[in-house]
Amino acid sequence: MSPAKLILDGSSLKLEHFRPLLEGADVTLSLGAGAKTSVRRARAQVERTVKSGAVVYGLTTGFGRLKNVAIETKDLVELQRNLVLSHCCGVGEPMPPGEVRAMQVLRLNGLARGHSGVRLETLEHGVRLFNAGFVPMVPQQGSVGASGDLAPLAHLAAASMGHGRVWLGGKEMTARAALRRLGESPLELEAKEGLALINGTECMKATGALLALRAANLSKAADIVASLSLEGLFGSVKPFDARLADLKGHAGHARTSANVRALLAESQVLASHADCARVQDPYSLRCVPQIHGAYKAALEHVLAVLSGEINAVTDNPILFPDTDEVVSAGQFHGQPVSMVLDYLGLALCTLANVSERRIEQLVNPDLSHLPAFLTPKPGLNSGLMIAQVTAAALASENKVYAHPASVDTVPTSANQEDHVSMGVTAARKARLICDNVERVLAIEWVAAAQAREFHREFKAGRGAEAAYQLLRTRVRPLAQDRYLADDLEAARELLAGGALVQSVERELGRELEA
Repeated sequence: MSPAKLILDGSSLKLEHFRPLLEGADVTLSLGAGAKTSVRRARAQVERTVKSGAVVYGLTTGFGRLKNVAIETKDLVELQRNLVLSHCCGVGEPMPPGEVRAMQVLRLNGLARGHSGVRLETLEHGVRLFNAGFVPMVPQQGSVGASGDLAPLAHLAAASMGHGRVWLGGKEMTARAALRRLGESPLELEAKEGLALINGTECMKATGALLALRAANLSKAADIVASLSLEGLFGSVKPFDARLADLKGHAGHARTSANVRALLAESQVLASHADCARVQDPYSLRCVPQIHGAYKAALEHVLAVLSGEINAVTDNPILFPDTDEVVSAGQFHGQPVSMVLDYLGLALCTLANVSERRIEQLVNPDLSHLPAFLTPKPGLNSGLMIAQVTAAALASENKVYAHPASVDTVPTSANQEDHVSMGVTAARKARLICDNVERVLAIEWVAAAQAREFHREFKAGRGAEAAYQLLRTRVRPLAQDRYLADDLEAARELLAGGALVQSVERELGRELEA
């Protein structure tokens, strides 16, 4: 498969462009002609300013608390080198390679807008390294998201200068060795460039962009799995009536209800119990439109904010070549991203919470009127008893991660940076929550499919049946107890990788609504 091609111009990047990076596919970058012109104009402004001898923050001064210390022209190159290396203070495990690749794209895209003052040669160096598969190893911890993600971006920049370690072709090596292998010289920074490379919110946005794609997949997957649970539990389709969505007035509610109606179309299971004695289903079934719909509303807001942020200029100071101005501002502050990633984490928690409750409905014989723990021979076999316990553990763990990061702040840089966003912390927590949600929904999928084994004489809805059939390509029915961890992981892979949604949409002949 040929690699996806992205032309960076600072304003045309879309979240969907990050899908190949999420999937580990190849991407090649190039700079748009307009971007090259804008970058050259901004660089010319930097060189004029330096030549004039003017005292301008970031161009001819120190940084942070040292903003009032003027630097001699002969020392400006050393200043930029020192800035990057002194900020390489990240700790902890490396970021996943896909997130680092996303961070590289975002940093190059922001600089390509032509308001940062880097040389065109610096951008072209970064593009060549990206296209060659040069992936810096960036520690996950160390950013407070104030002057952007200083430590992570410093590690990103330092690798191109020959410092630290990288992955090249999937192999770990020193950055200097990788540059030699590629025939590239270590990058030597000039005035303003170090500051431009490390000021920005690209670390939190990289994690957030990939999470947004996973979260959109989960929005559809949750509706699919819930539909199969409705089949397994002989639930009612009445709460998904379009008239109820109109009365509620929430677009997410309407989209969820429309999805479930399509998924359950032609179901003989639900029709067979349309007039049974059960008056109402439990909330975890009956309130799917309200609960999943609220998730969809939160996701819509998160997507809107991130869609704007991925094309934002977030370094400092900002150059305006048209008016020859250099403006110091707070573009690098991560609060807009931090808050929505906290919101995304909370929304994801809700999907796991309600999914775990549907699992309980499925495995509890007092609630499901099916064999205990969905095994044909309860007592001799425990069936899915502990699968529900695992789901409960994951949903509960999420509640620990749900504490918002964006409400916290610890002043840094001798109180110059006196309010910080903790955006990377918000992103990392949301990633952990997302991991758990994918696992909980996978457990529900396994349980709902097992419930179907007890009434296969009834035809399920087209979408729900497609979900059942896909799972059975990897997970066989549970006739007696067996080693279940591999089954749960197989289900997670199908769900998280998008195969579940793709298979169901293919059967329905239409896309579900996220």
